[in-house]
Amino acid sequence: MKIALIGAGNVAHHLAVELEGAGHDIITVYSRKLPNAEALSDRLSIAVATNELNFAESEAELFLLTTSDDALEKIIPQIVWPEEALVVHTAGAKSLTVLQNLLRVHSDVPLRTGVFYPLQSINKKIPLNWKEVPICIEGADEEIEHQLIEIARTISDEVYLVNSEERLQLHLAAVLANNFPNHLWALTKDLLAEHNLDFELMKPILKETLRKALDADHPAEVQTGPARRGDQTTMARHLQLLEDQPELARIYQTISESIMRWYL
Repeated sequence: MKIALIGAGNVAHHLAVELEGAGHDIITVYSRKLPNAEALSDRLSIAVATNELNFAESEAELFLLTTSDDALEKIIPQIVWPEEALVVHTAGAKSLTVLQNLLRVHSDVPLRTGVFYPLQSINKKIPLNWKEVPICIEGADEEIEHQLIEIARTISDEVYLVNSEERLQLHLAAVLANNFPNHLWALTKDLLAEHNLDFELMKPILKETLRKALDADHPAEVQTGPARRGDQTTMARHLQLLEDQPELARIYQTISESIMRWYL
């Protein structure tokens, strides 16, 4: 299939390489900043970089919108599409209806629509095993869904039909399970650095915690720590250490209270 990528960020870099490796033709890469598009197109066989959004004469059959969720409303009004193109976004928090409404208002040609959402934290500098990445598919009709499923299966063994409401719940869950813990690790690293302690000391316990949580029937079964035990004395001592860091103290207290309520 001939594919055009609109966006040249983290998701685009991974998808472009994987899709081309699976036999698809990436023929165009768009970015508002041409050097960004060129950086990606240079990694591909036949892709042409562009910073223009007139695709009326494009031979692409599939247009993958890999921009950020918020950018969809800004970029779609500027795009000129070829008739009957399949326009698909890769966003977790935007419904298919949002895409359809934007295209209905800003396009004067008939288009087909869908969603191709990889449920993964993606950084273009870090390799991914795409065979293990869940790809969530939604289409305006069964034909589109079937087409997108077939494309997704060329790069992943984990392909699911997921509607917009379900995808938003998955996106929320991913923020809770991925983004929030990573932020806590960042806070931990800075806290240790202030006391000349090395974050390397934390890595074994982080690995073990994740292993146990993934192996358990429910992560709550392997919860440990002073809040789990109801150890008010230890928690009070910890909060004393955070007296000059009210934001971190608030986070500590909020999470501790949530853990204690869970095990009441």
